[in-house]
Amino acid sequence: TRRPHTCNPPEPITWLLRIPSMRSTRAELTLLKATDRRRYLSFRPPGRTCAASTSLGQVFFCAFLAWFAIAPLLPEIQRTLNLSREQLWNSSICSVAAGVVFRVIAGPLSDKYGARWIMGIFLVAAGLPCMCTGLVESAAGLSVLRTIIGIGGATFVPMQYWTSSMFTKEVAGTANSLAAGWGNLGGGITQILIGSILLPLFKVIYGETDPSEPAEKSWRTVCVVPGFICCVLAFCLVRYSDDCPKGNYRKRKRLGLMPSVSAGKSLQAASRDRNTWLLIFQYACCFGVELTMSNAAVLYFTVQFGQSIESASAIASIFGWMNLFARGLGGFTSDMMNASKGMRGRLIFQSISLACQGCFVVVFGYTKSLGGAIATMIVFSFFVQASEGAIYAVVPYVRPPVTGSVAGLVGAGGNLGGVVFSIIFRYYQ
Repeated sequence: TRRPHTCNPPEPITWLLRIPSMRSTRAELTLLKATDRRRYLSFRPPGRTCAASTSLGQVFFCAFLAWFAIAPLLPEIQRTLNLSREQLWNSSICSVAAGVVFRVIAGPLSDKYGARWIMGIFLVAAGLPCMCTGLVESAAGLSVLRTIIGIGGATFVPMQYWTSSMFTKEVAGTANSLAAGWGNLGGGITQILIGSILLPLFKVIYGETDPSEPAEKSWRTVCVVPGFICCVLAFCLVRYSDDCPKGNYRKRKRLGLMPSVSAGKSLQAASRDRNTWLLIFQYACCFGVELTMSNAAVLYFTVQFGQSIESASAIASIFGWMNLFARGLGGFTSDMMNASKGMRGRLIFQSISLACQGCFVVVFGYTKSLGGAIATMIVFSFFVQASEGAIYAVVPYVRPPVTGSVAGLVGAGGNLGGVVFSIIFRYYQ
């Protein structure tokens, strides 16, 4: 008889996450529930599922790299292809609009097939066209390309579904918001990586250092990097991770260990709950704002304050960098409010955060100095991300059996908000 692997003791494993403010109870974070001894004798550590789940934020991070890789390049693309301001906004609208449809689809598909394959497929669907950015020759081609790349934004839904399946609802706010915060951080890193590091590097490589001339070869080549990263990560995700702590959905269904789920009925059940629609509207008002800022911040700072692409990209990245802690702090605060006041506590914090976001958006719009705009953007960004974390702390409570569909519909609301706000700026002079 083979001895079990040292990482897999024969007893069930349970990790406990202690919340300091909870007096008489402790939130149990059950990461591994493998009680079947045959799993231990197979030398297949279920702990790798735990490791994969904690890396979901980084997966969504890479999807963001491909999704917004073109955004800091828009000034150069505009000069090369002689595009108008309206045509640039059209492409930005298309990049966000695709996510509305695919986020809705991703929810019930995650309920039925698990998040692993859905995330992998979406990553490849975004990575391959991202590497083809250099083939764009017209405004229509740019819009079509960004529409296809926008599929990568739908990886948010299986990521949230996967995280929700790993953690109990008492700590769902912290878990979901930390994973999503790391993912949304990609929006800020992309501004620096593409606009301030890789683009200048490719300019030097191709000898396109003259600021009076468009760096055509550079912007046509630079997007190969994030696209390639997405494709490699998709392979690793599908090959080396599991759908849940007890294994893959397909095998568990074949063994009769879990029931089959209808994607259509799952989506129908989620859409019939009025709380789902309320969360859709609220998420549109915060994540929709973040998407608009990710697409427009570089153009805003170059036009309004005369900054170069490199400096404007660095400034715009601050908005995304706030995801490093702001969204996680929003979810954690929601969990703390839940521990002391229950669901009402979550809703109180969510309302305060959304109200503060709205106030600072107005202040940001009226700020005329560069320093004041940056300072206001930092505070405004904090409340945007905190609101997102607070909203997804509530999602697992809406309809627990169809959490994937609820997460998909709410996530689609965020993209829909981005589309609406982008259309407004498209016609705003």
